[in-house]
Amino acid sequence: MAEQAQPPSTLSVQSYDESAWQRTHRCGVLRIGDVGAQVTLAGWVQSYRDHGNLVFIDLRDHTGITQVVFDASDDKAMHDLADTLRSEDVFAVSGRVAARGPGLENPKLPTGQIEVRAQKLTLLNKCQVSLPFLPDASADAVGEELRMKYRYLDLRRPKMQRNLRVRAAAVRAIRDFYASEGFLEVETPFLTKSTPEGARDFIVPSRLQHGSFYALPQSPQLFKQILMIAGCDAYFQIVKCFRDEDLRANRQPEFTQLDVEIAFPSIDRVLSTTEGAVKAIWKSVLDIDVPTPIERLTYDEVMDRYGSDAPDIRFGLELRNVSDIASASEFNAFKSVVAAGGVVKSLCLPGGSDLTRKQLDELTASVQGAGGKGLGWFRVRGGKLDSPIAKFFGETLQTQLIERLAANEGDLIFAVGDASKSVVNKCLDFLRRHLARTRGLIPEGVFKFCWVVDFPSFEYDAEEKRWVACHHPFTSPRDQDIEKLAGDPGLVKAKAYDLVCNGQELAGGSIRIHRQDVQNRVFELLGFTAEDAERRFGFLLGALRAGAPPHGGIAMGIDRLIMILTGSESIRDVIAFPKTQSAVCPLTDAPSQVDERQLRELGIDLRD
Repeated sequence: MAEQAQPPSTLSVQSYDESAWQRTHRCGVLRIGDVGAQVTLAGWVQSYRDHGNLVFIDLRDHTGITQVVFDASDDKAMHDLADTLRSEDVFAVSGRVAARGPGLENPKLPTGQIEVRAQKLTLLNKCQVSLPFLPDASADAVGEELRMKYRYLDLRRPKMQRNLRVRAAAVRAIRDFYASEGFLEVETPFLTKSTPEGARDFIVPSRLQHGSFYALPQSPQLFKQILMIAGCDAYFQIVKCFRDEDLRANRQPEFTQLDVEIAFPSIDRVLSTTEGAVKAIWKSVLDIDVPTPIERLTYDEVMDRYGSDAPDIRFGLELRNVSDIASASEFNAFKSVVAAGGVVKSLCLPGGSDLTRKQLDELTASVQGAGGKGLGWFRVRGGKLDSPIAKFFGETLQTQLIERLAANEGDLIFAVGDASKSVVNKCLDFLRRHLARTRGLIPEGVFKFCWVVDFPSFEYDAEEKRWVACHHPFTSPRDQDIEKLAGDPGLVKAKAYDLVCNGQELAGGSIRIHRQDVQNRVFELLGFTAEDAERRFGFLLGALRAGAPPHGGIAMGIDRLIMILTGSESIRDVIAFPKTQSAVCPLTDAPSQVDERQLRELGIDLRD
C-alpha cells in the first residue's frame, strides 16, 4: 500500500553535525551482548507505533532493523518529535541498548532481543511526497516498471540491497582470483569500429567526422586478441558490452561480462582456470565448495539427452530417441516423420499418470506453442501403454518403448516427432523444464555445473543460402577438422566451450584462429571477399600477420552470474539501473529526444 505524505512537522529538520552524530553501529548488528552500550544509529523509519507515552520506531538501514523506544517521561520534546515521524523519514538517534522484556522479543529479527532507549534525536529529512509503494516485501507485488521508475525506493528494499552486495562480493572475488593467477587487468575502448558479431550495433555519430559512426562494443573480442598479439600473455577485464537485440528476462541492451584471454593456451587451461574462478566466487559469496573438475559433455550428447545446449542437470527426465520404435508402429504421424528423415524422441515423467486429460491437453497446446505439431502421451498401466494412440503400437513395441524409457507402473511417457530435429529438441526441452518446475523436481539451493564442448563451427542459413559461424568467425576449428572446411563444413567442430549452471549459460568462449591461412579459408567459407575482410577486420588481420601467438579465452556474464547466486528470476533485479524489455529506462526516461542544435553539430537530419 502506498504511503500518504504527512503534513510538515512543526519541528524543523535539523542540520547534521557530523561530529555529534557519527554512527557507532549499523541498524542490523546489535545483539544481546551489546546491552548497556551507548550507541548512535541513523537510517529510515520502517514502521511507527504510538503507545501513548511510548513511541516505538523500527529504524532501518541496509544491514537491518533496530527498534527504538522514545519515552515521554525521559524527554517530552524528543517524544513529541518522534511522534511526528512516519515511513521513510530520515533521522539519527543516540541512546542505550536495553534487553526487551520477557515475552517481548521478536524472533523474526536478528536484533529482536534488544531495543535502543532513545536519549537524543535529530530529524534529518522528512519524506514529503506520497510514495507509490513502500520499500518492503509488499513491493514484490508492485509492477516491475513502476519499481524501475522509482528505483531509489526499490533499491532500499532488503532483497535488492542484498543483490547489490552479492554483486560487489562476486566482482571482488573475481578480481582477487585473476590477479592472484597473474592476469593483467586492461581496459578496452567503448567507442570503436562496427564489426559483425551476431547482433545489431548501437552506433554513435561522430561530431568531428560527419557521416561516420562509432559502435559501442558487443564484446572486447578483437581488442583482447590484439592484446595477446601484443604480448600481454594473460588478460582479464570486467567490462560493459552493448547489443541491440530482442530482450528477455536474462538479457539487457547493456550488460557486464568478465572477459578473459590467454596466450599459448590449451582448452584444459582455460577451463580449469575458469573453474578456479567459479570456486572462488561460490566460496566467497555463498560459502559453498564447488566440486571440480566440472563434468564435460559434448554438444551432440547434451542435445541428444536434454534437447538443449544449456541443459539443467539438477533433475532427470532425460530424452530418448525412439525413432526406430515409432517407424515400426502403425501411427502414421510418427511413421511419416521418420520416413522423411525426421526424428521422434520421448521422455518419461515418474508418477505422471495422475495428470488429467485437461492437463495433458494444456501441455499439448504449450508444445504446439513452442513449434511442435502435437504431443503424444502414454500412461504405463499393468505393464502396457494406455493412450488414445496405444492401439497403433503392438505389444512388442509397447514393451520396447517402456524398456527404452526405463518406465515403471504409474509413469507417463511423452513423445514428439518432427522432420526438424531442432523442433523436437526445442519442444522437449520446454516440456522437460516445465514438468520439473510444476512437479517440484528441482532441488532448492543446489548448483549443478557442466561444460559443453565440441560445438559445431558452422550452420547453413537456408534463407540466405550460405554458411554462417555458430560462434564468431575467429573461432578455431578442431585441428582434425580443418580439412573438412572445403568438403562438408557442417561436420566441422569448433574449439568452443560453454559453462552451464542450473540450465543457464554462465560463460562461453573458444580458442581463436591464429594462422592466417586458416582464417582466410574461414572467411572464404563465410562469403567474405579479401576486400570485405580487410575492410571489416583490417586492424585485426594486420596484427595476425605480425606474428600472432596461439590464444583463446572465455567470457562470463556477470549479470546472469548474480541472478543465479541470488536466485533471482530476472537480471533486472541484479542490475542497479536496468532497462525494460523495450530498452527504456523509466527512471531517466531514456532514450529521449535531443535538441536541434546537437543534431546540427552531428550533421544529422531526422526523417519521419
